[in-house]
Amino acid sequence: MFKYISLLFIFIKFTACSSENEIEKIFNTAVSENFSGVVLVASEGEIIFTGVNGKRDYENGITLLSSDIFELASISKQFTAMMIMICKEKGLLAYDDLVEKYLDVPYKGITIRNLLTHTSGLPDYQKIMDENWDKSKVAGNKEILEYLNEYEPKILFLPGEEYKYSNTGYVLLGSIVEKVTDKDFVEISKKWIFEPLKMENTSIRSNEEKKELNNLAFGHKKDSLDKFVNANKFLSSDYTVWLGNRKGPGRVSSNVFDLLLWDQALYKEKLTSKKTLQEAFTPHTLNNKKISYYGFGWRLNNDPKNKIVRHSGSNPGYKTRIVRLLDKKKTIIILSNNDFLLDELEQELTTILSI
Repeated sequence: MFKYISLLFIFIKFTACSSENEIEKIFNTAVSENFSGVVLVASEGEIIFTGVNGKRDYENGITLLSSDIFELASISKQFTAMMIMICKEKGLLAYDDLVEKYLDVPYKGITIRNLLTHTSGLPDYQKIMDENWDKSKVAGNKEILEYLNEYEPKILFLPGEEYKYSNTGYVLLGSIVEKVTDKDFVEISKKWIFEPLKMENTSIRSNEEKKELNNLAFGHKKDSLDKFVNANKFLSSDYTVWLGNRKGPGRVSSNVFDLLLWDQALYKEKLTSKKTLQEAFTPHTLNNKKISYYGFGWRLNNDPKNKIVRHSGSNPGYKTRIVRLLDKKKTIIILSNNDFLLDELEQELTTILSI
């Protein structure tokens, strides 16, 4: 019996080492293609690979560190969804409550569940703000809601009819949290999520607060001379300034180690019950009975034998990914600060960990 146990142990160890070698090869290929960022891979909460390459600041030649902080962009939405889930457990709201119960909006019949699952049909708030907002000022949720009411852009489809990714929906979710708690979304997010999980590098930071960080990885894009420069120098980045007070769809900044704390907390009942978490990872049924594979702040795969939830993020100069293989309890976190396209890197790592 001891012989068989020893052989099994050797096999498991060999398999683990083989996977780690494959992960390193995949990472090195990305590096050869100019990836700048950090990759973390974990199994059951234990880090099995960390890779870092590139510059925190290309223009000043400052080397990137694995602990550096990145803009998460739309990965932020899973934290907004969690805030709603906590509010629901506290009895402050219900998923099928109408948005108009809490906010003055020109669109009726939309539920909180519609907002969570991107089935609201809401138009893009950023287009309306871009066309009409005085960009010498900084807008937040209050101003966004005012402009949606003033200009009332046409709804795209009736609630529940389709899936269409909506940043507007997550702005409204952030405002609903503030309404039912009577607290600032930034501060209550710290109190309910980041501080309890000891995510000390994570926050919803203003542009001024980010300037004070000494370990912020700047987002970079290539200029006309094919050199990486700070993405804030491009006109396409301006919205991050004049929409700098928006809450809900983005703006969380963090590092790979804090995101692993977040990932592990979702296997336990640190923030909400398992029942509530399960609903976040459950596909949504549209009005026509078709299935939409977006839960509460997470994209879902369609494989009951190997359940995977993931999300991506994209801000000027940043690309981000988090992938959670729920059944295998494995995690992939990728944070890039030079606009590197992450599809192939994510897919190859997911394939290796799925074996």
